[in-house]
This record gives sequence, structure tokens and C-alpha cells, in this order.
Amino acid sequence: MNYIIDAKNKRLGRLASEIAVILQGKKNPSYEPRLEGSDRVIIKNADKIVLTGRKVKQKRYYRHAGPLGHLKVRKYEDVFAKKPTWVLRHAVKLMLPKNRLQAKRMKRLIIE
Repeated sequence: MNYIIDAKNKRLGRLASEIAVILQGKKNPSYEPRLEGSDRVIIKNADKIVLTGRKVKQKRYYRHAGPLGHLKVRKYEDVFAKKPTWVLRHAVKLMLPKNRLQAKRMKRLIIE
């Protein structure tokens, strides 16, 4: 089944958790945890997602770059300005279980 979600004026975390539940197949009556599921999610207006409070200024994305002490830090504002789809995809990926099914489930997330 295809779920089409309009992300306009929706909060990032709440939307990401809703998408993660659908991608796992938990909204399907034939849900089985060991299977990847068959539902697809299509997101429209991903560039109109909102954050509440001061998160727009304070949120950071951290990444380790290899050698000791090389921590890369990016601000939410900068990342969202460049790639708003990456922000949503990253949030959904972190809300899915970390197992062999994660990559297969992420392929069924389509952001337009």
C-alpha cells in the first residue's frame, strides 16, 4: 500500500516516527517483525517541515571523521538549507531498528 503524506507544517520528529511505523509494516494487519513489510511512503513538501522552539538554532549533526579528535559538526540550519530531504531521511533512519532490514525499509521511502 502507498501512503502519501504532505509534510507541510508538520513537526520533524512526529512525522519521522509516523513514517518509521509505516515502513516497518506495523499499520498492516499482517505485520511480522522479521519481515521488511510492503508499504511505501511518499512524502511531499519535505522542504516545509518545521521545528519547534529553539531547535532551528541549536540542533547539530555530529559525525566522526576517523582520527582521534576529528569530530565534524554541522548546524541544522545549514543542512536544511542545502538538503531538506536529507534531514527527514536521517531522522527516519535513526527511528528504524538497526538491523539487516533497515536499508530495505529505507528504499521504500520516497521524498519528492
